[in-house]
Amino acid sequence: MSSKDEDVEKVESLNVGIVGHIDHGKTTLLQRLTGKWTDTHSEELKRGITIKLGYADVIIRKNKEGYNIEEGDTVRYVSFVDAPGHEMLMATMLSGAAMIDAAILVIAANEGIKPQTREHLMALQVKNIKEIIIVQNKIDLVDKEEALKSYKEIKEFVKDTIAEKAEIIPVSAQQGVNIDKVLEALVKIKVPERNVKEAPCFIVARSFDVNRPGTKIQELRGGVLGGALKKGILREGDEIEIKPGLTEKKENQLLYSTLKTKIKNIFKGKYKVKIAEPGGSLALETELDPVLSKADSLAGCVVGKVGKLPELSDKVKIKFELFKEVFGLQGHQKVENIKTQELLLLSVNTSITIGTVTKLSGKEADLNLRIPIVGFKGDTVGIARNIEGHWRLIGYGEITGETK
Repeated sequence: MSSKDEDVEKVESLNVGIVGHIDHGKTTLLQRLTGKWTDTHSEELKRGITIKLGYADVIIRKNKEGYNIEEGDTVRYVSFVDAPGHEMLMATMLSGAAMIDAAILVIAANEGIKPQTREHLMALQVKNIKEIIIVQNKIDLVDKEEALKSYKEIKEFVKDTIAEKAEIIPVSAQQGVNIDKVLEALVKIKVPERNVKEAPCFIVARSFDVNRPGTKIQELRGGVLGGALKKGILREGDEIEIKPGLTEKKENQLLYSTLKTKIKNIFKGKYKVKIAEPGGSLALETELDPVLSKADSLAGCVVGKVGKLPELSDKVKIKFELFKEVFGLQGHQKVENIKTQELLLLSVNTSITIGTVTKLSGKEADLNLRIPIVGFKGDTVGIARNIEGHWRLIGYGEITGETK
């Protein structure tokens, strides 16, 4: 069967995040795993770092030689999310982690454990990602002794963490060494049980205007929403609403208007599907004016069937746990307790907001939010504090009730 004719609706799907410190080879590894570069944003190409979430998808196949992406029986469809490793882009990384089922943590053998390596592992814990593969990359740049030393450091690093039992695979992404072993490890990951019975909830990580300048009016395509379906089923032709939706500033006040539209087409990577279930990154082509979706203007929104999403809330109650120390910094710094009137950055699904702590009771906190959210009971929340001019992850929690 040619890739054109592949029916990906019937193939097991997995969303996998590629995380790790800047310059440890995440994007090169992803190019080897999928045959595609994800850094297509012009500023990313100039600076050589991933600024926004990058996406790539692949069908893993198996023949008598083993696992590959070119020929053989179809085994699994994998959507990759390439998360930024730069310290200033932690909020974007958390948004990416909200979409994934599993993760590949990339650690360069010649550089070892870096502050962002620690912070990214904690981010995976925040988002409750338990399926982790560790790629010990750039193995071609070290000798056997250094490689073994690096391996022992990694084992010590993941001790007593969610990645303690993770497989460590020595790889040279640049030379294409052991890429088949990474594909094999991805196939071994158990696909989580999908919740298809509840009302659909699609979280938006990117939004686009896909029309080229000069496109004729009759050939214009509607706004496109990129992200992941957390639960439920969406179909071509479904009437949907997008919250918070359109943001307008009037008299120094931000006003939010829910957008309503219809799904015209659904894409799973390059494949067009009629029905979307959880698993794999998706793109929803809508009937929205593309002006409304250009330049990620709807990133962080939530999509559902009309009338089925919770109301927007600018107040939230969370139950939280704090880490013992701040990750992402050189050296050790203890995490101080949360205080009333403190400003915190909260990551809920793919949305990022700033909240002021109004009330504290043990490990529960009430916050007033600058940007309202669509919150579901049980949603995980990443909590970051501004330390030395950067938002640093200090803990995690969950929404404990319907937001009001």
